[in-house]
Amino acid sequence: MKDHPAPNSGKFDDPLTCADGQARASVRMEGIRTFWVNTGTLCNIACSHCYIESSPTNDALVYITAEETRRHLDATLAAGHPVEEVGFTGGEPFLNPEFPQMIEDALARGLQVLILSNAMKPMMRPRPMAALERLHRAHPGQITVRVSLDHYAAGPHDAERGAGAFDESIRGMRWLRDLGVGLAVAGRGFTDETEAQMRAGYAALFEAEDLPIDAADPSRCVLFPEMDMNAEVPEITTACWGILNKNPKDVMCASSRMLVHRRGAAEASFAACTLLPHEGQFDMGSGVPRIGEDVALNHPHCAKFCVLGGASCAA
Repeated sequence: MKDHPAPNSGKFDDPLTCADGQARASVRMEGIRTFWVNTGTLCNIACSHCYIESSPTNDALVYITAEETRRHLDATLAAGHPVEEVGFTGGEPFLNPEFPQMIEDALARGLQVLILSNAMKPMMRPRPMAALERLHRAHPGQITVRVSLDHYAAGPHDAERGAGAFDESIRGMRWLRDLGVGLAVAGRGFTDETEAQMRAGYAALFEAEDLPIDAADPSRCVLFPEMDMNAEVPEITTACWGILNKNPKDVMCASSRMLVHRRGAAEASFAACTLLPHEGQFDMGSGVPRIGEDVALNHPHCAKFCVLGGASCAA
């Protein structure tokens, strides 16, 4: 039997040159607008296709502390980055015991806060609920929780996240709705439905649940392309910007970095992208990211998710 080459074989090997010899595209840091923090990879559930492999046992990214988050955020602001928003992701952020303090520190600096959560049991414990209520009352309009709701129907969602996960997340969303915290949803394109069909399905769900989310607004109902490492993905050359009529300033790594603390590392450092915290070539070091530094689009996610998919994790 003839062996078939692995998907993307020979691609994404050289940060400067694509497999066909053309110059690889890169993205210049224009200034951090969304300062991402990974609170740790531990999660209350283990999803079938989690891009970061979060689970109840995976602490490859350890719980980051409020002190290191505050220190790096203040240094980034002092360096002149135009930070508007602090985004928190995981794992599940509400598992980190210092998470409420991180939210408070960001709000105290006048920044918007975006929390990526599954809105399940970790959020719905007495301490996180009390903290969210207190912080929302003190800083109305500054907090948005983007709930990971993979599909608008329970069946496909639970197939990814486990039986009962959909109903539990909906309960959390109802509580957030009643509290008045900003709400958004992140879905995934892992079914055969068109985007229009997906948005219609979410719209029906939001209406039935009286959730104040506009399914037609891509910043409030975010539909991420599926990240399949087994799929063949084209490389992005410098010529692609013109061919695709796309501005590199619109790609996520032009305006964001993510603070992570890898297990065994002496201190936290910045990843170029929220999707690639485990990839060494995208580790930008522990110092304040430099305006003008380049990130080579040398990974399949760069192509499929950001450039071709047009996705962004920011609000």
